[in-house]
Amino acid sequence: MFNKLEDLLKRFEEILNELSEPDVTNNQQRFKSLMKEQSDLAPIVEAYKEYRKCNQDIEDSVMMLEEEKDPEMREMLKEENAASKKRVAELEHELKVLLLPKDPNDDKNVVVEIRAGAGGDEAALFAAELYRMYVHYIEARHWKMELVNADETGIGGMKEVEFMVSGQGAYSVLKYESGVHRVQRVPETESGGRIHTSTASVAVIPEAEEVDVQIDEKDIRIDVMRASGNGGQCVNTTDSAVRLTHYPTGIVIYSQTEKSQIQNKEKAFTLLRAKLYDLECQKMHDAEADARRSQIGTGDRSEKIRTYNFPQGRVTDHRIGLTLYKLDKIMNGDIQEIIDACIAADQAAKLLKMNDE
Repeated sequence: MFNKLEDLLKRFEEILNELSEPDVTNNQQRFKSLMKEQSDLAPIVEAYKEYRKCNQDIEDSVMMLEEEKDPEMREMLKEENAASKKRVAELEHELKVLLLPKDPNDDKNVVVEIRAGAGGDEAALFAAELYRMYVHYIEARHWKMELVNADETGIGGMKEVEFMVSGQGAYSVLKYESGVHRVQRVPETESGGRIHTSTASVAVIPEAEEVDVQIDEKDIRIDVMRASGNGGQCVNTTDSAVRLTHYPTGIVIYSQTEKSQIQNKEKAFTLLRAKLYDLECQKMHDAEADARRSQIGTGDRSEKIRTYNFPQGRVTDHRIGLTLYKLDKIMNGDIQEIIDACIAADQAAKLLKMNDE
């Protein structure tokens, strides 16, 4: 591990030297690439420099203890030595985590799809509540959100909703939300007071650049039509909605949230690229099934990941055995504690796997 850290430190210093050269600053593509690499390496380098300093402090305190006769000074040196040793142990773990293989999609923006599952109208109402939960969370993170398509029911539910999220490391955080979410509560339509169980599925897909996915125009059919449902003046008056059909995969994309046909078309193609890229990623994951099962939040999307129990005010994440009794706050977007716990569990599983190898 330490040989690798020395190599990374050397590479970091090389990048700093390169960035100061006029030829590099004049080449925007090269400059951006080096800045990205520097940004990725900076946390590792900073932690490693602190690690080396703490080890040096330990050596210095040991030498000083051998020579020091004053009891008070010796006690102070012992305390400094113990504090440095504790910090070294913390930094060793931190460095191991920082050196874990990074998901290449972690820095990408995402497309999120929520679909009502079993439970009829109650499932659609729950899907709408999940959507609002994520809207609140995204707003709290100061990320940008764009609605692509929403199939709403007459009672305030959503059969399905698709939206895009732009923000630093959006996929690295939201990917843990993929899976089946289950709700247990008494529906408003239930006169007998019986608890019902309904589900909604969430899919978090990394946004793909044009370089990631090549789409042949001959494989696409583009239909334009009037938008439907609630909306502004353009709904039902202009052919602004766009539907894309991708013949090879059968994927159909519908975008109607913008007033402009051009903007809806752009959103539809963004979503199509993301879905095609996701198909390729799923193929790779299937080929590496063991690695996939060792991680949290990157498994089968049919997996039941979380239960929201309204009578008990309880939310349970089944993947990591976490139960929180703050359902109201969670439904208002306070999901960071769950996500942090999933990230920690994922890192622990990867570290265990790395140690076994």
